[in-house]
Amino acid sequence: MENSSFNSLTLQLEGLNISKDAVHPVFVFFLFFYIFIMMANASIAILILVEKSLHQPMYLLFCNLPFNDMMGNTMIVPRLLADILRPPSERLIGFHECVLQAFIIHLFATSSHTVLMIMAFDRYVAICRPLRYASIMTTRMVVKLTASAWGLASVWIVILIGLTVRLTRCRTLIMNPYCDNASLFKLSCESVFVNNMYGYIFAVVLFSSSVGSVALTYARITVACLTSNNKSLNSKALKTCSTHLVLYLILLVSGLTVIILHRFPQFSEQRKLMAILLQIIPSSLNPIIYGVQSAEIIKSISKLIRSKSVPLV
Repeated sequence: MENSSFNSLTLQLEGLNISKDAVHPVFVFFLFFYIFIMMANASIAILILVEKSLHQPMYLLFCNLPFNDMMGNTMIVPRLLADILRPPSERLIGFHECVLQAFIIHLFATSSHTVLMIMAFDRYVAICRPLRYASIMTTRMVVKLTASAWGLASVWIVILIGLTVRLTRCRTLIMNPYCDNASLFKLSCESVFVNNMYGYIFAVVLFSSSVGSVALTYARITVACLTSNNKSLNSKALKTCSTHLVLYLILLVSGLTVIILHRFPQFSEQRKLMAILLQIIPSSLNPIIYGVQSAEIIKSISKLIRSKSVPLV
């Protein structure tokens, strides 16, 4: 279908280059991860919403991550599973569906950063301003932070995708297993200078603000811990901040890896596989890391299990 027509409303996804013998093992691998992501993230989110003891700013802000992970992976994995079982010539997708997929995928990646940024602010207030925590992190503040995280990410992505949609398309082959902004604007024979510039600026602003805010937050938390003789404070900081920092580092490495591989066409097959793995692996690890590290979540799970158990006598 390459170069078949201008502005075609039917596009073709290149998909993964998988041998016939590996099709079913790869299908089962991705299906397992998708089911686990949906069940684990939904369970954590429902537990936080149902259990009153978890109705704290830290957990309510974290609820954004399970929702985001389920949204992003639902947009990628089911379509990928179907395409794995199809021959390459039948991996077709409508242009508008492709644009929607690109929008959701970039929103998923961007909001992961903005949500972790507001979670870092929550940890800063809790550890560095403990006496004012209740007055600062009110329900209204939690709503404002959540709206800011999603609103800012949405505006950035609307501009990103809008700049691409305006282009005239002269190709139809998406050189990726799923639609994203870079794959879409590569379909155009027009100049994509503006798209590249905005993409670079967007990535620099997102990563610099993300890394800068988290680094500044943890620097202040470290100073607060070093200047305090309160062992309880230091223990609390270590537990909650280590969890948040691990989640952030996984996200940061994943995002940078995909961006770097996009700049090297000779590694296209590796890039396609890594693009998928770096979407599903962080989403799989988020509920595990947060659930295992959080004493409150573990207590709530234990309480729920005990309440559901039936005595034998």
